[in-house]
Amino acid sequence: MLPTVDELSENTVQRLQDLIAVNLDSSRGLETAAEKIENPRIAAVFRTLAPERRQFAAELQKYVRSNHTKPSDSGSIKGTLHRWWLNLHGTVRAGEEHAVLSDAEAGEDAIKHKYEEVLKDTSGSPIQSVLNEQYQRVKAGHDTIRDLRDMTA
Repeated sequence: MLPTVDELSENTVQRLQDLIAVNLDSSRGLETAAEKIENPRIAAVFRTLAPERRQFAAELQKYVRSNHTKPSDSGSIKGTLHRWWLNLHGTVRAGEEHAVLSDAEAGEDAIKHKYEEVLKDTSGSPIQSVLNEQYQRVKAGHDTIRDLRDMTA
């Protein structure tokens, strides 16, 4: 009999924990960027993606919990430092939109690559369809931010 999402391997549960942290980092980073940028169109994109990333983390936390493990509820140290840099950078003026979008796109690259790693590491896992669906939405968010960045160059 094949394992179910309530019978994930320890490695898969740990990889889900990694994705929880990176989704929480992404959500907080996008919220910070939305507060810093003056362009309402770009801020709206950030404000749309941030809760989606929190939703992804919550969904993954549910699966971790169903495997009798306490889910991560915080981001990574690297993500905290990244948000600190955004706060230090100060309020963004119109000419600095490209810099914020470049920074946001780098964060999107990080979450996209983390999903690709986890998808590879957990191939054949019963959680694969959930991860694939989240990855497709993360990739779409990445591409939107990349396209906005390229338009401000």
